[in-house]
Amino acid sequence: MARNKYPEVTVEKILKAAQKLFLEKGYDNTTIQDIVDELGGLTKGAIYHHFKSKEDIMDALGDKMFFDHNPFEEIRNRKDLNGLQKMRTAMLLNLSDKERMEITRQAIPVLKNPRILAGTIETNRRVLSPFFQELIEEGNRDGSIRTKYAKELSELLPLLDIWIMPSIYPADSEGIKRKFELVRDMFDAMGLPLFDEAIINTLMNAVENGFYGTEEIR
Repeated sequence: MARNKYPEVTVEKILKAAQKLFLEKGYDNTTIQDIVDELGGLTKGAIYHHFKSKEDIMDALGDKMFFDHNPFEEIRNRKDLNGLQKMRTAMLLNLSDKERMEITRQAIPVLKNPRILAGTIETNRRVLSPFFQELIEEGNRDGSIRTKYAKELSELLPLLDIWIMPSIYPADSEGIKRKFELVRDMFDAMGLPLFDEAIINTLMNAVENGFYGTEEIR
């Protein structure tokens, strides 16, 4: 007889407990034992049956929080928005999800781990790039976007978050702001004027609130 007839239920409970603790205590201050204690009735062995490490839990939690409130799905069928407006709206919806933004902020130091960094890049390539490409192509059709680089820009966009993180590419807050300005000018030149004033201001606010971190790491 199987030890766990409904493993997806156990995974859901583990991720829910981890989310609560990461938000309350912080990722670094939460241990696997803390998660065990929060769950009650599960052992460390049960957790390690589903996740090899705390980093794996963080990775799975990030995916779950994204798909539970996928901003691309929220705007996909809106008839009042063109392709460019859908992209901007999806980005603003993503940035307004406070709990997911906080989890992402806590995951930034984890990205110094090459395995986690590689997994993040792979997830972005597999999940985010197709959403971006779909909207860029829609924008090309409706005239709100005029670029011949739909696929290339859709692949580049998710990588920019990694480039902006000072834990990977050292930069202070002013340096991060300059990166945003460069990205805006570059995308404008490529026919994708994605970074309007609302998005730039929201990103700058995230910088000021420490989302991307301001300590230069060498």
